[in-house]
Amino acid sequence: MPEWLVEVGIGESRAILVEHGQIIAARVQWDEGLLPGLVAEAQMVALAAGGKRGTARFADGSEALVDQLPAGISQGTRLMLRITRAAIAERGRGKLAQARPAPGETPRPAPALIDTLGPDPARIVSAIDTAFDAAGWPDLVEEALSGAVEFPGGSLTVSPTPAMTLIDIDGALPPRALALASVRVIVAALARFDLAGSIGIDFPTLSAKTDRQAVDIALADALAARNVRGERTAMNGFGFVQLVSRLERPSLIALYAARPVAAAARALLRRAERVAEPGALLLTAHPAVRRAVRAEWLDDLARRTGRELRWAEDAALAPAAAFAQAVPR
Repeated sequence: MPEWLVEVGIGESRAILVEHGQIIAARVQWDEGLLPGLVAEAQMVALAAGGKRGTARFADGSEALVDQLPAGISQGTRLMLRITRAAIAERGRGKLAQARPAPGETPRPAPALIDTLGPDPARIVSAIDTAFDAAGWPDLVEEALSGAVEFPGGSLTVSPTPAMTLIDIDGALPPRALALASVRVIVAALARFDLAGSIGIDFPTLSAKTDRQAVDIALADALAARNVRGERTAMNGFGFVQLVSRLERPSLIALYAARPVAAAARALLRRAERVAEPGALLLTAHPAVRRAVRAEWLDDLARRTGRELRWAEDAALAPAAAFAQAVPR
């Protein structure tokens, strides 16, 4: 039976759905910004023409786009809002969180990651537990950082863009065989990378209508088997298919591609917490990674490990290659 495993880490919480020792779904929640489910009072700071949409600012300075505003709302009005989608960071730009009015609701924090995982059982594991690594967490992170997923005969390249997440298929197989071989890998990647929203799939161009229909049927069956909800277009003559589903949070791909240094900082803290050898903890990282590590995170790491912390900066080290080790006190 599938089971969610959850690590409440420093700066982020991580969850993986494991079945037969393999990760079939994953989610990451960073401890920042406005998260879905948060209910709090905010002040309208801008209104669009027509007055049904606008921008609100919360007490911590974070802003969100608000729709379905009631009549009579003006700039400066304070009202209770519920966050429906987290902010989505992208290369070169970012999309604000989204919110809707929540009249009559009382303020409440966003739910913890473990409380958002759905019907499968879930349990919290320690960051020093081996369950995540045994299931393939390091490989999943590497795939999310690169956007590359290999499969027999081909590969996927997953790329976030401002308009949609694009999935490109490449390989040496004949076009029909390559398209069909990629279907299950694509559908598996949706859950493994927590992909949602607008997703474009660029299959190999198939000139025969029967070949396109065969891929459409295979994709529909694979989506149904995984209980993936949303809308889907039929493949057009250029091999393009679009999936659309509800988007509530950034995917692993979006987080790691848009903010690789921030992701590397959190990964470094996870590695540091897992160091088993005695001694002080030496964290070696690119200077940008060190700057991304917040003081409160270091305090948390020192508290969790009971160790002295030391730093070594290496400008020649790639951000993702940061590491931690025990050294004599």
